Amino acid sequence: MSEPTMDKLTSSAAAETLAAQRRARMAARLTRRHAGDRLFKLAGLAAVAFSALVLVFLLVSMASSGLAGFQRSELRFDLPLRGQLSIDRDRLAQPDPASALELAGLPAMVDAAAEKSLGQGGAALLADGAWRDVAARIAEKPALLDEASIAVSLPATDELAAAQRGDGPEGLRPVAQRLVAQGKLVRAFDWGFLARSDATSPQAVGIWGALKGSIMTMLVTLVLAFPVGVLAALYLEEYAPRNRWTDLIEISINNLAAVPSIIFGLLGLAVFLAIFPHYRSAPLIGGMTLALMTMPVIVISGRNAIKAVPPSIRDAALAMGASPVQVVFHHVLPLALPGILTGTIIGMARALGETAPLLMIGMRAFVASPPGDLTSPSTVLPVQIFLWSDEIDRGFIERTSAAIVVLLIFLLLMNGLAIYLRNRFEKRW
Repeated sequence: MSEPTMDKLTSSAAAETLAAQRRARMAARLTRRHAGDRLFKLAGLAAVAFSALVLVFLLVSMASSGLAGFQRSELRFDLPLRGQLSIDRDRLAQPDPASALELAGLPAMVDAAAEKSLGQGGAALLADGAWRDVAARIAEKPALLDEASIAVSLPATDELAAAQRGDGPEGLRPVAQRLVAQGKLVRAFDWGFLARSDATSPQAVGIWGALKGSIMTMLVTLVLAFPVGVLAALYLEEYAPRNRWTDLIEISINNLAAVPSIIFGLLGLAVFLAIFPHYRSAPLIGGMTLALMTMPVIVISGRNAIKAVPPSIRDAALAMGASPVQVVFHHVLPLALPGILTGTIIGMARALGETAPLLMIGMRAFVASPPGDLTSPSTVLPVQIFLWSDEIDRGFIERTSAAIVVLLIFLLLMNGLAIYLRNRFEKRW
């Protein structure tokens, strides 16, 4: 074979070798990229799984610990009624029937029935005012007075409830064990927990006062922060001239969104309570304070949502003869509304869980009745949880867990409504 032919064969073999090496390197790089993709997917899946596990753990732990908070210790026995009370039944349909039943001797009847059924000292095992539960039943259904006897389940004292849990006075523990064995001392679901307000006894506390205060405070916050925040975002994005004053306003809004919440509490204390000194701890003042904290978040998210609307939407509307105001309110704002609602959800969720600013304006007072209007003294769920968690009695600790569950449910319902509205108004282009 000639030398040129040998050179060609050698060159061809070298080229094939180089090509094979290049293909091998490319295959190795491709294998590494695929391995990196799989690793990234696994890392993302692990992150999602970890987040889901943390969420499940949080919900399960809150539900398991909060279940006891929805229960209370109750004493069950039979109460004779027929011919025992001398009372005009028409009086039960009038205001304050409990006072009429008290004058007729209902408390003494309840104590006597407790002594007979529970043994000596049984009346002392009932919580103060336990007879009022019987009075409410009779007022709701006067026909019970014709019954020979009715089964009642009345709240026990805090000491007996603690003895049932095993951490009360040692002298009451045998009594609690005996009554539990007889089926006369039970842990029953306390529906009144959702209808009562704060009290000094864990057996008598309820969450409705704080829940109603939170609802009223959030309504004031939403009514003030949402329209002002949206209008401010529209002006800054659509109308404001680009100069140093606008830049200063934008920087100020961004800084306000990061200011600690207690600063807004100090502002509410210095400004709102100075203007309305008689409305301390009222939902009106609390809502105004939280509106200041929520507004920068709505403004920032609103501006981003408005900026995301394509310029072609504006140009097309102007080309069809719409005025600048019509372009903004008929085209830009409806398309930006889902993003604005997302920012509102974030801001309202943050406001719902805030405690520090509300403590500064006095919403940590003991309020034994739900607020009647926006200017009545009130408390809110986070503050109520904070106050109960500071109590020594274990019964309050259980009630704290139940209040946390109520707060989470309230938050989920509020966010669910906002998400529904966001999806309802969402438009595609």
